[in-house]
Amino acid sequence: MTTLTRKLVALAALGLAAGAASYTPPAAAREYVEVVTMRPPPPRFERVPPPRSGYVWAPGYWNWYGGRYVWVGGRWNAFRPGYVYRPPVWRPYGRGYRIERETWVRDPHWHR
Repeated sequence: MTTLTRKLVALAALGLAAGAASYTPPAAAREYVEVVTMRPPPPRFERVPPPRSGYVWAPGYWNWYGGRYVWVGGRWNAFRPGYVYRPPVWRPYGRGYRIERETWVRDPHWHR
């Protein structure tokens, strides 16, 4: 390796190391389950707790597990600056339904 190449490799390594310390992974891709032919039940009523600083309320939803719908209760998620929380949602798909899992998407209106 030449001296110039070694310097470039060292600079690249430093840049990667510095970037890794502030790296924020992209919002998770929505994942899907198999297509379910039964319509999901209506959402259950949940009393939303009072606001909690630094957290976002994730409402409960019906999940498909073991061949049936199972209720997953709401919970608090830590707030992610620059992102908006999207809860899971069941959407028609072909002759059935499939769930789009919860995710965080970039907030186009957010500025540091």
